[in-house]
Amino acid sequence: MSKIGKSPVNIPDGVTVELKEKELVIKGPNAILTVPMLEGIDVEIKDNFLVFQPKLINKQTKSNWGTMRSLAQSAIIGSKENYSKKLLIEGVGYRANMEGNTLVMNLGFSHPVKLHTPDGITIEVEGNSIKVSGASKALVGEVAANIRKFKKPEPYKGKGIRYENEIVRRKAGKKAVGTS
Repeated sequence: MSKIGKSPVNIPDGVTVELKEKELVIKGPNAILTVPMLEGIDVEIKDNFLVFQPKLINKQTKSNWGTMRSLAQSAIIGSKENYSKKLLIEGVGYRANMEGNTLVMNLGFSHPVKLHTPDGITIEVEGNSIKVSGASKALVGEVAANIRKFKKPEPYKGKGIRYENEIVRRKAGKKAVGTS
């Protein structure tokens, strides 16, 4: 049995949930999001709560049960307020700026790296930090991961793009090892 799937999801004031044949449509003050219905899961609305029940118990249905509940909860929270991730750029000469709807980054390559901002995502640049925000938790995480992928932090000097709360394990260089 799914411990996550058993607990109902509260529908806050200002958010409406509409059940359709193959998807949940969640409308809030911030955004309108859709969540695809996964196989083997029944969804009901009872007293401002979303309740998820499996149709039959097998391994795939148990997995879908908790996943469906988590996707619905993330969409409800996202329709009410934005999710955000903050990235930090470290390195001499590394910088980023916005040119219209495109993020332009100088990361030590012979050319600037450009990333077009997808619909529903806003990117803000302040000094050496990049803030990615939007209503969809999955899309915010995907865009932040794609930005980080351009120049991952390296372990010797710590140069690159990292998440704000990410800890980069540093390695000692050749000089620190010494000879014996």
